[in-house]
Amino acid sequence: MFTEKSWKNFKVFAGVFCAVALTPFFGVNTSARAADTVVIRYGPLEESVSLEELKKSIETGKLPDSLGTYTKRMTEEQRRFLVEGLKIRIPINVITLDRLINTQIGTTVLSDISTVLNRRDQAGLQAMRGGLILGANSPQGLSVLNFIAAYPSNRLEINLPQAITVAGSMGGAFIRTQRFMFGLSPQVNPKDIKFASSLDPTQAGSAQVQTIKLNFNDQKRQRQIPLDVYSSTAATANKPLIVFSHGFGSVRTDLRYLAEHLASHGYVVAALEHPGSNETNSKVVSKGKKLLVEPQEFLDRPRDVSFILDELEKLNQTANNPLQGKLATNNVMVVGYSFGGGTALALAGGELQIENLKQRCQQNSAKTNLSQGLQCVAQALPEKTYQLRDSRIKQAIALNPTTSFMFGETGLTKVQIPTLILSSSADKITPALTEQVMGFAKIPSPKWLVGVVGGSHLSVIDPKITPYQEGKPGKPILNKEVTGEQAKDVRKFLKGITLAMAAQLTPEASQYAPFLTSDYAQISSTRLFPFRTVRELSPEMMEGMGN
Repeated sequence: MFTEKSWKNFKVFAGVFCAVALTPFFGVNTSARAADTVVIRYGPLEESVSLEELKKSIETGKLPDSLGTYTKRMTEEQRRFLVEGLKIRIPINVITLDRLINTQIGTTVLSDISTVLNRRDQAGLQAMRGGLILGANSPQGLSVLNFIAAYPSNRLEINLPQAITVAGSMGGAFIRTQRFMFGLSPQVNPKDIKFASSLDPTQAGSAQVQTIKLNFNDQKRQRQIPLDVYSSTAATANKPLIVFSHGFGSVRTDLRYLAEHLASHGYVVAALEHPGSNETNSKVVSKGKKLLVEPQEFLDRPRDVSFILDELEKLNQTANNPLQGKLATNNVMVVGYSFGGGTALALAGGELQIENLKQRCQQNSAKTNLSQGLQCVAQALPEKTYQLRDSRIKQAIALNPTTSFMFGETGLTKVQIPTLILSSSADKITPALTEQVMGFAKIPSPKWLVGVVGGSHLSVIDPKITPYQEGKPGKPILNKEVTGEQAKDVRKFLKGITLAMAAQLTPEASQYAPFLTSDYAQISSTRLFPFRTVRELSPEMMEGMGN
């Protein structure tokens, strides 16, 4: 009945089911396995086992005969694996557990797992929460067995096909990512953090924001580049010019709320649109008229930014222009999102390494995520390496950037300016570990890694343009994006740290530096989203990425 692949998926499922799904967050290296009165249903087939039989399994080291339909298809190693899992106890404080399962990612994980439990009512999620909290009250700590004993139902019925579906969305890489991001910095009670500052960088400034719409034609490259410039009467050249680079298939307003926030504090923000990889280009692609993106776009995007800086410098010196004298075009911070994050890192000095990219794209593991498929387009470029740094850019922020293939093994070691990387733990488009964390480790200091536990790829996007993904019936919640009102905490935090980063290029640097610390991330954390900020990754952290 079951293929080897099915049993592999079931093994994965067992490792994340119920309380055990949360094990990685708690820093517990062992894994527990859960089975049930537990009823396992596979279509018309049903097998049940009592809690007493499971307790006896711990004593005898053998799984109950009543589950023979399933267990006889397992290897001896798999059977031993499950028995040992029943013995695991997790020493977790009930308050900590309650806090964790009410975060965005905790709720999401439990919601997915609750779909595995067949119930006549709609209280699967509440029942799981109750079982976990009551189970954790045991003096011996939380375990599979005391979760079952505390589960508020006479029987706990598992839908095995749905379990396999959920397992597919919650594999080892996902679990490792949540554990890594949650443990980026020591857990501290926010009440114990002494953080003295009269400033609140998340609040809008007093200046009235205005938007100027421009359009530039780069005749040399035959590219028409639209540009929105956000400014105010408070804007001066004493503050850096900030340039935004949007994501693949997106538009220049994808971070509009962030541009308006910065402009309200006296900064000038120039948000450009890349004509070869914007929304318009994607619509043409979807009609089958051209490639996903031209290889040249990996070079044209950074050059778009450099071209815009040239044009803005001309405006800065044009009499009676509303931007005259307000543009610090030699003191620039670039903010890039997704593909634009890769663009920002290239402008910061990151070297595109095409020879290495070709080798990796030809391997079987080349397209483990969507962003790597996009990066592989660049293998058609003729040169082995490309250096596109613009020395006018003094700082970079890369939000959920693409990095894993395009910069090769050493390209990011050549970044030459202070850089902040933001990474979201539930990002399936540019996964945190492969696309941000590994790259961050290679970037020279000064640098910051900001982790958003529970955030997804679109969480930072302006809610007015987010393509909301409702998902399809039966699809795991983990395949959905956390956007709009759900992600307001993420956008608020991003406004604060972006403003603080921009201020590092002003005389106010020391006043805003505290907002780029681990302490600020922790006191800014909300019930739904724990935030983390670190300056370096220790060898222990890097080692933990592979566990």
